[in-house]
Amino acid sequence: MFIAQAFKYKHDWWRYLLPALGLLGLFALNYAVVLLLDMDVDALMRDQIEQKGSNRVFLENLIPFALFLGAIFVWVKLVHQQPILSLTTSRKKIDWGRVFFGFGLIAVTTTGLTLVAYYTNPDDFVLQFDLVPFLVLALISFLLIPLQSSFEEYMFRGYLMQGIGVLAKNRWMPLIVTSVLFGIMHSMNPEVEKLGYIIMVYYIGTGLFLGIITLMDEGLELALGFHAGNNIIAALLVTSDWTVFQTNSVFKDISEPSAGFEIIMSVVITYPIFLALMAWRYKWKGWSDKLLGKVEPPPEPLSEVTDQAS
Repeated sequence: MFIAQAFKYKHDWWRYLLPALGLLGLFALNYAVVLLLDMDVDALMRDQIEQKGSNRVFLENLIPFALFLGAIFVWVKLVHQQPILSLTTSRKKIDWGRVFFGFGLIAVTTTGLTLVAYYTNPDDFVLQFDLVPFLVLALISFLLIPLQSSFEEYMFRGYLMQGIGVLAKNRWMPLIVTSVLFGIMHSMNPEVEKLGYIIMVYYIGTGLFLGIITLMDEGLELALGFHAGNNIIAALLVTSDWTVFQTNSVFKDISEPSAGFEIIMSVVITYPIFLALMAWRYKWKGWSDKLLGKVEPPPEPLSEVTDQAS
């Protein structure tokens, strides 16, 4: 089982606490700086884009996540003495078909819904496609966004899911805690200030969805593909003056931002449909046990038991 694999390696509580405190510390420090200096984050972002260009700002914002991903890999290898494969999946090797299925599912859905919105409400969008900046954006997106989204998946649905699971010895606690933490980590996104805290329903709901597919599928592959697809398409297709990704995308949304039914619809309608499709494709069973059941150490190999007895 995906969570129980961590029992095979060094899983003392303090080994998981330090990276978690580090992540929360960075978030708290960032929040404190913005609060104490009374910084206008939107104005600062606009100034940076005017001075450097949106592609360079986008690149600079993504690079730290690549470093964070490398750091979590090094920590797991050195401190937990755990192979990255067991942090990724319970299968004998990474199933790239699952990664691409998760990517394609959200990419096709988001592209289709965006095109429908554009043709039904054309006044809400500006077509701003510019080939050269767009190609640069596409290169940055396909190279670095998977590293950004993978860091979040490995941190929340991989590392903390396993860590909390082996310490609590159940599945429901890591599912809830990682989903809430995932939402909190996104609470400083500019969308929250613009739309209000109702958008936290979307962030926490997305964390819950990604946690469910990780537990049901016993691996990160679907979540890795889905998260990368969501962020890449968001960066390439539509931008606005108030979103975290302000890019040289195909469209710019100039409508008055609002939060309400659309956010709730994603969580209570769209995500359950995605779950149903994945469950059908991968023949998921035992929902109650996989989402709420106990996490127990795997039985020792017979040879080890015999050696200890002798």
